[in-house]
Amino acid sequence: MPAISLQKISKSFGSQPVLRDLDLEIADREFLVLLGPSGCGKSTLLRVLAGLTDATSGRVAFDGNDVTATPADQRNVAFVFQSYALYPHMTVRQNIAFPLVMAGFRAWYHLPLIGWWKRRRLAGSAPIADEVARVAEIMGLTPLLDRHPKALSGGQRQRVAVARALVKDPALYLLDEPLSNLDAQLRTQMRAEISALYRSVKKSFVYVTHDQVEAMTMGTRIVVLDRGVVQQCGTPQDIYDRPANTFVARFVGSPPMNLFTCTVEAGRLRTVQGGVLPLPVPRALQGQARIVVGIRSEDLLLSPCDAADAGEDTLRGWVAWSEQLGAETVTGFHLVPPASHGPEARGPRDEVFQARGPRSESLPAGRSVAIRFRPDKLSWFDAETQQRLAP
Repeated sequence: MPAISLQKISKSFGSQPVLRDLDLEIADREFLVLLGPSGCGKSTLLRVLAGLTDATSGRVAFDGNDVTATPADQRNVAFVFQSYALYPHMTVRQNIAFPLVMAGFRAWYHLPLIGWWKRRRLAGSAPIADEVARVAEIMGLTPLLDRHPKALSGGQRQRVAVARALVKDPALYLLDEPLSNLDAQLRTQMRAEISALYRSVKKSFVYVTHDQVEAMTMGTRIVVLDRGVVQQCGTPQDIYDRPANTFVARFVGSPPMNLFTCTVEAGRLRTVQGGVLPLPVPRALQGQARIVVGIRSEDLLLSPCDAADAGEDTLRGWVAWSEQLGAETVTGFHLVPPASHGPEARGPRDEVFQARGPRSESLPAGRSVAIRFRPDKLSWFDAETQQRLAP
């Protein structure tokens, strides 16, 4: 079970860079999630780890041993693909056994009839049959062993793909968006099954996804990627509570973190839309001219407010829409009155912020509201660099 080191990994396809001088350490027995939007390089990084794609430059090491030039079949890793990649002419039993059969493959197995007989006999041998039965029991596939993939549901096919990886007893599991083809209920079920598998086998997992729910619920550590660069690496809670920059703040969280761009005027925060945030400016940041203040939707409180009730230090907003989602309500709001919105190009006046609260009667569109913040839940970012400024 190796500790993995990626040092200055770069990968380009022609003139298009996909990974840029990426450094990453993966500890033994951790569940690392590579999270990011489509095209950010996370699947390419996984393929570099597996040896399926050569890096343009950089070094890959397992337990200090350089494996950059080591072929994929010699790295002792298992790869679970997004598309299942099951052999349609084989049964579930044969699909699971296939890696073990190939481990004992000899060149003369290509011979007609003799090779077919030898491969079939090898697949039915006691050691392989016992291992297939053991893995099938773990993945709940025992009643399905004699079926072909076309007779399986999407979730069952995905379990077969995971079982085929598990049967090799690899040192490292690599999973490339394995749940993206499943419906919502099956995704929830498979998330639980893969997490249970991780706890059972006690091996390292590297898991690629663009779904933040999968990342937050499964990973012991998350690496957020954008355009081939690591934006932040940390525990799920740390990334959610303390995003390293505005990209992470926006990408992680549903709804995303609200970001208020403000100028600092006489120790007060004035938004680009003109409202004043009723928040003290940290002493360390009072020299800044422009600051971005971030806060999660659940840390905002909206209450109906008429113009006569709004004081100078009350930040007012106007409801754009309200959605009741069963146990909670999400409300979108502007910081300028509805009459000021026009058909012109979108700008700061059109920006919609979001607040999330418990189930209640939704506020009508156009309603004026007072906005209150939880000051202990704020994030502060530099308006120019977009990087985090304060704890």
